[in-house]
Amino acid sequence: MKRTEKDFLGEKKIDKDALYGIHSIRAKENFPNESSFHIEWYKAIGLTKLACYKTYENFKKAIHQKYSEKDIPFSLFDNSIIKALQQSAEEVSSGKYFEHFIVPAIQGGAGTSINMNVNEIITNLSLNKLGEDYGNYSIIDPIEHANIYQSTNDVIPSSLKLAVIKLLVDLEEDINNLRSDIETLEVKYRNKLRIGFTQMQEAVPSSYAMLFSSYNEALSRDWWRVSKCFERIKVVNLGGSAIGTGIAIPRYFIMEVVSVLQALTKLPITRSENMPDTTSNLDSLVEVHAILKSHAVNLEKMVSDIRLLSSDIINKEMNIPQKQVGSSIMPGKINPVIPEFVISAAHKIYANDMLISSLSAQGCLDLNAYLPTIGNALIESIKLLTACDKSLKENLFKDIQIDNNKAEANLYNSKAITTALSPYIGYNKAAGLAKEMKKFNIDIFEANNKLKLIDNSKLKQILLPQNLLKMGFTLNDITSL
Repeated sequence: MKRTEKDFLGEKKIDKDALYGIHSIRAKENFPNESSFHIEWYKAIGLTKLACYKTYENFKKAIHQKYSEKDIPFSLFDNSIIKALQQSAEEVSSGKYFEHFIVPAIQGGAGTSINMNVNEIITNLSLNKLGEDYGNYSIIDPIEHANIYQSTNDVIPSSLKLAVIKLLVDLEEDINNLRSDIETLEVKYRNKLRIGFTQMQEAVPSSYAMLFSSYNEALSRDWWRVSKCFERIKVVNLGGSAIGTGIAIPRYFIMEVVSVLQALTKLPITRSENMPDTTSNLDSLVEVHAILKSHAVNLEKMVSDIRLLSSDIINKEMNIPQKQVGSSIMPGKINPVIPEFVISAAHKIYANDMLISSLSAQGCLDLNAYLPTIGNALIESIKLLTACDKSLKENLFKDIQIDNNKAEANLYNSKAITTALSPYIGYNKAAGLAKEMKKFNIDIFEANNKLKLIDNSKLKQILLPQNLLKMGFTLNDITSL
């Protein structure tokens, strides 16, 4: 069964039970791709519209307190329509009826298709609540009622920021949870020696605690930076109408709607003091995504390290959890799938960063027509980072194992250990010791027995973990040994 809907371009047949309408169908036909719109943004639009309908209700009450019915210069919605719109928007805000949102994420039109798809869903839900048929827009109209005192250009970016803030709250928590697990490893492997590498060559003595400490510090910076994102993105242009001037919107509505939305969400959103700026310039989204990119960079760096340290290429001391069978043809092969997932996600985020930067710069005069694609990429990046943090916590760092005895033996057999002797015997003699070790494949103790460059008891004292790992040396260190 079909129903007929019309706009000024013509008519369309719509499935009788569809909550979407002619605007959504046209968008689906015009943008024939399968890119999925994020449900988080959909839910945030529902919340934003709920705030608009509640503000409209308050506006109506304020008018009736000041004017008699005959003195009001325009008609106001019946209370039953207001309540139906509010109930429907609340259902959308909980994610219901998302299957009726048919507009793809990649589209043209600055978000009008997004706005109208939600308007049609809310309208038809509201009609149903009043016992009317879907599509009976003479009773409740997607523009006249569901879009009252709104514009695509203030509702869609404001709801995007709302969705992003909620996702950032989760990301912030997941960064801290991951950091906590890495801090546990830092404590567990304190004073456990390893070879430090520079340019993929053995360099100087280090420890696994120092390695994990560097990851912990990087994640701490990431957490701090993400916490600052809220300041950058909390300013919204809701109430600003088409280009931020508030045209055709009651001043009461402009001044109150953001406060209502803030009360609904319990989030620190604020009304812009310069709505034309907030409407036309998206640099705050560019800045936020740059911060997210920094987190992706740190995650890629640490998993690349771990992928290398746990690989079969080197004399590995680190073992990572075995999560999946690695080959359909090579028996017993296990691949580092978690690091590879994170690296893949990081590069998708880098690509999103370029897209967001370039399309934000494409804003023209009073509006940026590419907000849907920008918003889609921004939400995708946050969700990818959250997935990475969760997977690293549950599938990688929690069960990393290090063979401390092997790591210590590898260090004492590495020429990297000889750097520790430079303050005591000089660079050239230390280099001679390194050459002897490499030539005969022997450890530093055996090489020193052959060359007699330093007293063995003194050598053992110098090479204790607490001496190798302390920051620099003092004159007392040299004279006391």
